Amino acid sequence: MDRRATRLGGTTRRGPSSSSLRRADGDVVPLAARRAPVRAACARNAAHPRRSGARRARARAGRAAPRRRLRRARRARGAVRPRGARRAAVDVTRTSSATQRPGRGVRPGRRDRDRRGSRRARRLARDADGRCGLAAAAPPPRRRLAGLAARPRRLHPVRRDARRPCDQSRVPGGRRGTVCRGGNVSAAIDVRDLFRVHQTPEGDAAALQGLSLTVREREVVTVLGPSGSGKSTFLRILAGLDRPSAGTVRVFGVELGKLPAADVARYRTSTVGYADQHYQRALSPELTARELVALELGLAGATRAERLRRADELLERVGLAGKRDARPSELSGGEQQRVAVAASLAHKPKLFLADEPTGELDAASATLVYETIGELVRAEHCTAVIVSHDPESTLIADRIVRIRDGRVSEETARGTGAQESIVVGRGGWLRLPEELLRRSGIHSHAVAKLQGHEIVVSAAMQEGVVPENPTPTVAAPRDTRVIAETRNVRKVYGSGATARAAIDDLDAQFPSSALTAVTGPSGSGKTTLLHLLAGLELPTSGHAVVLGAELTKLSRAERARLRSDHVGYIGQQPGLVSALSALENVELALAFRSRPLDGARDALAAVGLEERAKQRVSRLSTGERGRVAIARALAPRPELLLADEPTSRLDQANALAVGALFVRLARDFGAAVVCATHDPLLIEQADVILRLG
Repeated sequence: MDRRATRLGGTTRRGPSSSSLRRADGDVVPLAARRAPVRAACARNAAHPRRSGARRARARAGRAAPRRRLRRARRARGAVRPRGARRAAVDVTRTSSATQRPGRGVRPGRRDRDRRGSRRARRLARDADGRCGLAAAAPPPRRRLAGLAARPRRLHPVRRDARRPCDQSRVPGGRRGTVCRGGNVSAAIDVRDLFRVHQTPEGDAAALQGLSLTVREREVVTVLGPSGSGKSTFLRILAGLDRPSAGTVRVFGVELGKLPAADVARYRTSTVGYADQHYQRALSPELTARELVALELGLAGATRAERLRRADELLERVGLAGKRDARPSELSGGEQQRVAVAASLAHKPKLFLADEPTGELDAASATLVYETIGELVRAEHCTAVIVSHDPESTLIADRIVRIRDGRVSEETARGTGAQESIVVGRGGWLRLPEELLRRSGIHSHAVAKLQGHEIVVSAAMQEGVVPENPTPTVAAPRDTRVIAETRNVRKVYGSGATARAAIDDLDAQFPSSALTAVTGPSGSGKTTLLHLLAGLELPTSGHAVVLGAELTKLSRAERARLRSDHVGYIGQQPGLVSALSALENVELALAFRSRPLDGARDALAAVGLEERAKQRVSRLSTGERGRVAIARALAPRPELLLADEPTSRLDQANALAVGALFVRLARDFGAAVVCATHDPLLIEQADVILRLG
C-alpha cells in the first residue's frame, strides 16, 4: 500500500514507522521480508556473464593509456622570436602527436586565441634566481629554403617593469645608476630656440622669437629689457603658466612642453615659487598677512606651529613683523607686494621666479626686498630668475641678461670684471644697444665693414643723423591757479587696536600747468591722497577741495559726475577691458564722456603704441597695458590728472617719454598733474615735489 504523508503546521508527518508496513487488513510486515527479493535478484545478475562488471573491467584493461597532450613552449616576455619560430613549434607538436597515436588521423592543433600558452611559458621561463628576465631563450628557428636571404630580426621594445630588477645587470656598465626623467641634468634651466606666438583675429603677435638661455643650479639671474620684449612671457613659461609655441624648455631635466596638465600643476606647487607683478591676485582680502604667508605651507601639510613660525620669520625679514595681523586692505601697495614675495618663498622652492617684485616700492623698501630674496635663495640653495626694470635688482644677481625683441641680446657676469657682451645668435643675429645706435646716428640701415680683426658698424646715410639726445621743447608755465587742495586732512583705516592713520593733518595745494610728484616710503599715504582727490574715498576729518567743490559735501553721484567731467585717474592696475583692442579702450573712455573719438589715435601715438592700436589688450605686455591706461586718461584732456606709479612697469626710455608727456599736458593745456611715484626719472621732471612720511 502506498505510503501516506500528511503536512501539519509546516511539518511533514509520515505514516507508520520505517521499520514496518501495515497491510490492508491491519497486519504488520517486517522490512527485512520486503528486501529479500531484491537481494536474490542482485545475486542472479552477478552470476550472469553479460550483466556483471567483468566485461567492463576487461575492456578498461585492454584500452591504451590516455595520451598526454603536448603544449608547445612559448617564449618569455622580452625575448627575441625569430621569424617562423611559432610555425616550427606547431609542426613539432603535430609530429609528436602523430607518432604517439599510430593508425589514427592527426587532429589539427587549435589556435591559441587567448594566448594562455604564452602566459604559462612565461611562468616557466625564468632566470636562475626565479625571476622573469630578458635572457629567456626563444624556440629554435624554422629551417629556410636555400637561396632566400634572411630578413633582419625585429627587436621588440623591452617593457619597463619594476618587477624585474635582475635586468639591471644587463644594462651596460657606462649607463648604470640613477636615470633622471628628462635626461641627464646639467643645468637648472635649459631653454633652446623658444618661440611664443599669440594668435588673434587681429593678427599674430610674437612675444618670444628664438630665445636661448642656460641657468646653472643655485644661480641668481636678473632679466632686463624694455616693455614688450617678452620678459614676462618667458617667466610664465618657466612657471608652467604658459606653453611654448616651439622650442624646448627643460627645468631640472624635465621638459615642460611635454608634461601633462596634472604634472604641470604638481610642478608649480612643489618646485616653483612665483611672485607675480599683479600681487593683489595672490592676496585673499579676508586673511591676515600672517595667514597669507602660511597658506602655502598649510596646503603642503605643515603643522600650525611650523606654518606660523615660518610666516613670522619671513614677515620680519621683509619689515612687516608689526603688521602680521593686518589684512591687505589695511596695507599699502608696497606692503602688499612684500607680503606676496614672502608668501612665494614660504615653502622653500627649488626655483624662485619674480616678475617686477618691487614695482610699487620705494628705494629703501626695494633694497630690503632684494636683499631678502638674495639671502633666502642662497640659504635654501635655490635657483632664481628675476624680471625687473629696477637697477637695484642687479645687485643680488650672479648674471645679468637683457632681452630685446624676444631674444637674448646681452649678457654680463658680475664679479668677473668682464664687460657687457652682446649675444650672437644663430645665423649671425645680434642686437645692438639702442643707446649706441642713437649716438652713432644709425636709424633704419647700417653698413658693417671688417677692419683687421674688428667689425665696424656705421650709418648707411650720414646725412640722416639727428642730434644725440633731442630734448623736446616745452613752453614755460602759464599763469597758474589752484586746481585741488587739502586742509588738515586726516584719514584713518581700521578701528580699535588695528587703527592706522595713513594721512595725518595734511595741508597741500596742487596748481595748474605743473607736474607735482608725491613721494615717500611705502605706506606713507601716497595712494590714499590720490583717492581723496579723486573722490573715491572721503577723509576722516579735514577738507578736500577740487575745482572749488568740497568733496565731503557732495553726494556719491555728484562725485562720480565730477570725476567724469574734470578728473583723469591712472591706477596701479590698468583696469582695461581685455576683450577690446587698445584703440577701442581709449575710444570707450571718450564716448563715456561724450567726447569726439578722433583723439584716441593721437593719445596712443603719444605713448608710442600707434602700431599696436588694433591689438587686443589681452595680448599686450604689462608695460604696454600701462601705456594704454595713460593714453585713456590723457585723451579727454582732464583738468586734474592723478597717476599712481605710472612708470613702475616701464623701462627707462618709456619712463622718460611718459614724464615728458605729463609735462607737455601740464604746459600746453594748463592741467594739474599729480603723480605718486618712486621713480627718480619722473621726480627729476617734476615742477613741485611733495614728500610724505
